[in-house]
Amino acid sequence: MNSSAEINIEYVARLARLALTATEQAKLSQQLGDILHYVDKLKQVEVAGIEPMAHGSPVFNVWAADVVVAGLSVEEALRNAPEQRADSIVVPKVVE
Repeated sequence: MNSSAEINIEYVARLARLALTATEQAKLSQQLGDILHYVDKLKQVEVAGIEPMAHGSPVFNVWAADVVVAGLSVEEALRNAPEQRADSIVVPKVVE
């Protein structure tokens, strides 16, 4: 695939709002050409009968089991509160 004939680098750079030098344009043209060439190779792969998947390897739930455990008592929860009132933590007012 001839990348310079199929990719208008100036147009792509303008869309991306990039100011590219001539050297950068040549390099980007080559890189984009290589990417498009690889995509063409992927289009040639026979995938009939292969089930689509979301991940390249199996994904399992790695969460721990949901087990009920005792929480903090009111006294423990309020122990480090700078100010408390009626079993609640008092905080400064932030909305007028």
